[in-house]
Amino acid sequence: MKIDLNCDLGEWKTPESRLNDQKIMPYITSCNIACGGHIGDDESMKSTIKLAADNGVAVGLHPSYPDKENFGRQILNISPKELLNSLKSQVEVFMDHASNLDVDVHHLKPHGALYNVAAKDEKIAKIIVQCLEDLQLKLPIYTLPNSALKRVAEQRGFTCVQEVFADRAYEDSLELRARTKPGAVLSDFIQVQEHIHRMVIDGVVKTYSGKVKPINAETMCLHSDTEGAIHLANQIHQYLTDHGCTIVAY
Repeated sequence: MKIDLNCDLGEWKTPESRLNDQKIMPYITSCNIACGGHIGDDESMKSTIKLAADNGVAVGLHPSYPDKENFGRQILNISPKELLNSLKSQVEVFMDHASNLDVDVHHLKPHGALYNVAAKDEKIAKIIVQCLEDLQLKLPIYTLPNSALKRVAEQRGFTCVQEVFADRAYEDSLELRARTKPGAVLSDFIQVQEHIHRMVIDGVVKTYSGKVKPINAETMCLHSDTEGAIHLANQIHQYLTDHGCTIVAY
């Protein structure tokens, strides 16, 4: 069994969050770095790209709706052109920083509301794919299994990496449970341990309502702002290794 452990980084709200990025690096194999849409600036991008490269962690783009006020977690009512231009701007800035540091970019993963909308809405999924096409970047895309983004991207010749979430509950539709609802975020390790065992080892997920459904896990995300994220990352890495999983970037 193989699994890639990824984490959203470069989301510095406090000096401590910058240190948390450093502490979590030993336990992950790829990362998704904020590109300035929901948070992040030139300094956070450059520093996090270098930190990942120094630790042998694959570097990914993490663009979002241009909405720092709501941390990219609300759907923005903007035109397709505005969204495309914003995504291209975020990606271009990030790619310039990576190029200047001589670091290869490994993948793209949309952030927050953009990620969730693209899982259901083909129009939004097409805008994300068009961004990469317009910039001539044939990067793998991290997305939910069976998502609209996966269908659209694969139709256009892109590789998709099917992502599951170590610290998030699922609805019966296999969409992530909204953070505004109770039980959406998992932080207790016993809960997380059962959750990741089912997904990675058994190939199923138990939804919030209690149904058991098949799921494909190629990469697993742990959010760096989840309570106790560093300890959780350590425990997840150790648990999966102990159960015969190879932890490696996809």
